[in-house]
Amino acid sequence: MVADRQVIAIAGAGHLGKYVCEELLASPDFDVVVLTRQSANHNWLQSKHIPAFPTDYTTPSLLSILNTTRATTLISFLALTDTSYITIHSALLTACHQSSTCKRLIPSEWIGNIDAYPLKPDFYATTREPFREMLRAQDTVTWTLFNPGWLADYFLPSAKTHMKPIPDEFPVDPNGWRACVRGTGDEEQSWTCGRDVGRAVVELCKAKDWVYRPMPRTEKSWQQIQRALDKAPAADGKLTEESELAQVEEMMVMGCMACPKEKTLRQREKYFAQVRFRGLEELLRLAGKVDFV
Repeated sequence: MVADRQVIAIAGAGHLGKYVCEELLASPDFDVVVLTRQSANHNWLQSKHIPAFPTDYTTPSLLSILNTTRATTLISFLALTDTSYITIHSALLTACHQSSTCKRLIPSEWIGNIDAYPLKPDFYATTREPFREMLRAQDTVTWTLFNPGWLADYFLPSAKTHMKPIPDEFPVDPNGWRACVRGTGDEEQSWTCGRDVGRAVVELCKAKDWVYRPMPRTEKSWQQIQRALDKAPAADGKLTEESELAQVEEMMVMGCMACPKEKTLRQREKYFAQVRFRGLEELLRLAGKVDFV
């Protein structure tokens, strides 16, 4: 690692995290390290010459890595749907508090319009919202939430993107040539290319100040009460596949994945003026010309 570059620590570089890693590597301003407790990605990390640090995601383990690498920012892509999200992210926050260098944190959200729908999908009420309260209650670690809406990469064949197919959740399955549109089909949605998210995160890491507007408190709204039993957590506290799918369906019908337009445009100008965000049609044309986007 080069001495004059900031070190960005990534917790869980699975799918979207790979795009962020690649764009950080392409920047002259940053080095990147990955925190992991699985060996599945080690071949990919080695091919990119990215240092991997094993961790059990306890505070002592995390703190040792942050201090050893002298990381300045910690970004999480740990997409957990049960209360282990709170346990692990609390350890991430505590490690940042105790670290001598790492005072900025982006926790794992990566969803849609949390200003209007902070508790959607429903499991966010017992995972993300309690941790957001922890973030609001402290002022030592600077934090922000990054929410790009749907990733446009889900329109692409799996061989073209880092994103893993989610045919049961996403309306279009380009690998199986199927489509299932929930709602009327007229509900607005937001789309961002995975690599453009990576480039935007790089610009955010460059920014000297992060501004976060507190989320409004809203009551949970049930559109279809007959889904209540399907949405209930399984006995072990983890979501059933049917429950998670029902929650995603509800979000699409409600338009929860459409990021607030005025705020999005304002922040694009302030933080991401150097990023050219590609539309879906451009992404599809590019995918027709190259092996991988």
